[in-house]
Amino acid sequence: MIPFSVLDLSPIVEGSTAGDALRNSLDLARHAEKLGYHRFWLAEHHNMTGIASAATAVVIGHVAGGTKTIRVGSGGIMLPNHSPLVVAEQFGTLETLHPGRIDLGLGRAPGTDMMTARALRRDMADSANRFPQDVLELRAYFEEPAPGQKIRAVPGAGLRVPLWLLGSSLFSAELAAMLGLPFAFASHFAPDAMMEALEIYRSRFEPSDRLRKPYAMLGVNVIAADSDEQARRLFTSLQQSFVNLRRGMPGRLPPPIDDIDGYCSPVEKAGVDRALACSFVGTDLTVRHGLEEFVARTGADELIVSGHIFDHSARLRSFEIAAGAREKLAA
Repeated sequence: MIPFSVLDLSPIVEGSTAGDALRNSLDLARHAEKLGYHRFWLAEHHNMTGIASAATAVVIGHVAGGTKTIRVGSGGIMLPNHSPLVVAEQFGTLETLHPGRIDLGLGRAPGTDMMTARALRRDMADSANRFPQDVLELRAYFEEPAPGQKIRAVPGAGLRVPLWLLGSSLFSAELAAMLGLPFAFASHFAPDAMMEALEIYRSRFEPSDRLRKPYAMLGVNVIAADSDEQARRLFTSLQQSFVNLRRGMPGRLPPPIDDIDGYCSPVEKAGVDRALACSFVGTDLTVRHGLEEFVARTGADELIVSGHIFDHSARLRSFEIAAGAREKLAA
């Protein structure tokens, strides 16, 4: 049975607060744990009024402390924003508190606009170019210290926290293959290079002491409900968010509307449809058939499911339907 995991951005919906979003994230994680989801990942974004997971390591600790068995991690930590040592100490601490349950997914983008990226106090001139070296430095902090090693991550050294590389282009696919690391592709919002990235990752993969053969996890949006019509209406919240983002007006997750075509121009709608092409919207049967075709086409080893839904109870129901579709998918 292919593993299903959860990607949650702790969405702040219109009329709510960041505190509400973080409480809902923990509730969703507990729900996902009961439903048999494998991982629960949170993502680093900054200066986004609709996302509450900016302090990602802190939120991971919050979720891991409130659950028992599900793996909890980052999808991802944007490494150019941080020194590798700080990340090693943070995730070494998380692994020490929650042994065997922490994942560290790493991304190369800033997770924000360029002005905010500068405010994060990293050298903008070369930070992205240092990404491969930073990954190697970070990985080394999780190994047993070498004799005479002057700088150690405490906690962190010797814990071998699992590392993933995340990406929406070909760069991280090549690097993950070269380093023998698992790879997660952001097909839930940037699917254009998905198949080429998978081919590069699998064909160039070099086995490592971390991973013997390639392992690819793909992001999908699942918006499921008890009727196709209800699911399509719920989906309009995510569609509006993408339109607003591309208009330069990101904000809190809006409530669903009856007619998305009346909200945006045909050009805007075409762009959103392309970005959200890996979305499965509908009933149990509709979602299952879509996921069956997607897994057969991509050969995904694991799916990580995102579900931006305005109403929290509807979001819980959507992940419940997705979990049921997974069981029928395996059968």
